[in-house]
Amino acid sequence: MSTVTSRRTQDSQPRSAPTEVDPAVASLSVGLGGVAGRFARLGGSWWTPLRIALAVCTITFALGVLQKAPCMANGWDRQDWRPFKALCYSDIGYLYQERGFAEGNRPFLDTGNYPVLEYPVLTGGFMEVAAKITWQITGDPKKDLTPEQKRDTAGVFFVVNVVLLFLCTLLLVGLTVGTARGVASRPGAARGQPLDALYVAAAPVLAFTSTINWDLFAVVLTAGAMYAWSRGKPIWFGILLGLGTAAKFYPFLLLGPLLIVCLRGRKLWPWFQATVAAIFAWGVVNAPIYLLAKNEWMSFWVFNDERESDYGSIWYVLKLAKHEVTDVNQLNIVVFAGLCLSIAILGMMAPRPPRFAQLAFLVVAAFLLVNKVYSPQYVLWLLPLVALARPRLRDWLIWQACESFYWMMVWLHLAQFLAPGQPEAPDKIYWFAVILRMAGTLWLMLVVSRDILLPEKDPVRQGDLVDDPSDGVVSDLPPRQLDPAHA
Repeated sequence: MSTVTSRRTQDSQPRSAPTEVDPAVASLSVGLGGVAGRFARLGGSWWTPLRIALAVCTITFALGVLQKAPCMANGWDRQDWRPFKALCYSDIGYLYQERGFAEGNRPFLDTGNYPVLEYPVLTGGFMEVAAKITWQITGDPKKDLTPEQKRDTAGVFFVVNVVLLFLCTLLLVGLTVGTARGVASRPGAARGQPLDALYVAAAPVLAFTSTINWDLFAVVLTAGAMYAWSRGKPIWFGILLGLGTAAKFYPFLLLGPLLIVCLRGRKLWPWFQATVAAIFAWGVVNAPIYLLAKNEWMSFWVFNDERESDYGSIWYVLKLAKHEVTDVNQLNIVVFAGLCLSIAILGMMAPRPPRFAQLAFLVVAAFLLVNKVYSPQYVLWLLPLVALARPRLRDWLIWQACESFYWMMVWLHLAQFLAPGQPEAPDKIYWFAVILRMAGTLWLMLVVSRDILLPEKDPVRQGDLVDDPSDGVVSDLPPRQLDPAHA
């Protein structure tokens, strides 16, 4: 009975049109009929926010697959520079041939004349599932294959991964719709805008980077954790976050922002439940591989510890500029710890409890700012967090433009198209692209920080200073209206 009442309460609340809450959207609507009027019918159509977002993300993902067509047609050959020239590079086809999958081997448990897989356990499992589907299509991989046949099989593997990653994309968008909507079951609670998920579904970077690597798998697990938290399920939040951490390290960072949210809400028990569940889920997934193949399990951690400053990072730009940092690992940890401390102080000193998505975005963005490598697909980590933390078209367009420019320049840099004619001359266009990418992220961090300090500026609260539509655990107090003195 309570569930039915909750849904009726949520459904009875009016939903604002995007043109009413976002000035940039309103200005762009002039050629499409203008802003929604007082008598506009905003509900009752078959095209619900979820269906609209899924349709848009299908188009976006399809355009991304078409953008990879030159590499698919040309095969996955390391000796060919076409992937960089055509901007269609993907790790998927190459690693199938270079990490033992082409010979029918399992990640971590089987070894051979090839490098050990340098990915977390659950991502290795995702790759193995895709490989087994590929083997069902192409036949026994144990038989001797020529390099050309292996490249053909790698093409099938790429297509299989495209299908699996597309399913991840649909799930990601659906979870973002549900998280943005919020529960809205408390009297006067703020209701989210499910169409904010379009900031994920229509993102150019989703098309450009979704099939470069397997990051979408970790992103969708993290989005599932955010959805579970919005539904008041801290244990499920922890389980999904632990699984996400078993696929990529970054989801673990969200436990820090969650602690700040729970401290401000004076509810530490949900954080404790989530943390224990996350550690348990991560341990269950990792323990078998650790016990059976400890050295292979360690390859991910050793690789990241020994890795020097690499593409996309400010440390790499400094190295190219002949100002290389000697111990980038130590400096990276110190700077990131300082940024996390600043974010924690911001969250604790803010006039009103900040929203979980805001702090989560700030921490992950800070990690990407100072990390010693920034692969183009890392932008996917931020995509759902931006949609929940700062769903405003102007800021989203600025950020997407910076990321898209960097995505283009990194491939041209690898193809050596940007290098000046003089020998040993610096590739300053690429330096600019890295700095511009960082500037776009910094811009979002600044406006989100301003929203935390000035809650009346927060586009999600819309004047609602306590309730968080995507928090179903801590924000259970009635919303407080804006003090006219601070308006």
